Amino acid sequence: MGLELYLDLLSSPCRAVYIFAKTNSIPFEYKEVTLMKGEQLSEDFGKVNPLKKIPALKDGDFTMSESVAILLYLAEKYKLSDHWYPANLEKRAKINEFLLWHVNVVRPLMVKDFWLKVMAPTLLQRNAPAEKLEAVAQEFNAALDQFEKIFLQGKPYISGKEISVADVVSFCDLVQASRTGQNMFEERPKIAAWRQNVESYIGLELINEAQKAALSAGSYSKDSMDPKGVEWLTARVKLLLL
Repeated sequence: MGLELYLDLLSSPCRAVYIFAKTNSIPFEYKEVTLMKGEQLSEDFGKVNPLKKIPALKDGDFTMSESVAILLYLAEKYKLSDHWYPANLEKRAKINEFLLWHVNVVRPLMVKDFWLKVMAPTLLQRNAPAEKLEAVAQEFNAALDQFEKIFLQGKPYISGKEISVADVVSFCDLVQASRTGQNMFEERPKIAAWRQNVESYIGLELINEAQKAALSAGSYSKDSMDPKGVEWLTARVKLLLL
């Protein structure tokens, strides 16, 4: 059996895995797991990933989850160009440093922002409290300052002159956050230039293909969800609003 990737392109971590695999011509079978229908909670999917989260990977008898771990596995297994995940210890360590910072700082903010601005009105028919939205915006601004001044520093890419897995991960999450109104490109020319570099390397055709579902308003409608999905999603939204 060949490589199988379990994805829903509504999810930015899933888009990162999809874009990375496509960019590097890694052959894989696309396995759709529809988040809005709660398919990740099914017993069958639990056999692939007991954590019942996507993205997930199945390579023969081997299975794993977590988008960053999947990207690193693909880079190593398919012996991709060194710039994606360098063999040099110090360069690799700096990429690891950024990835850990990103998934612990930026991604939780991106997820919270999306749930408050998109999912709360969809599922509860009311907007999230203004003070919660403002708090997220302030945290996002602080995180972007760190990204720009500490990690990017005006370089073409996060790790220097060449693109790496770090750029793919951060690009997908930050573009998603910009769709919900976080201002990170217009007033930050260094981040805007970095975005253009990533888009030029990957190509807008692939980026637009991966983002198509996320840009469709109907993708987030309550009508697109089944009762199990609505129950799971509503419970999550309510926790954020506490």
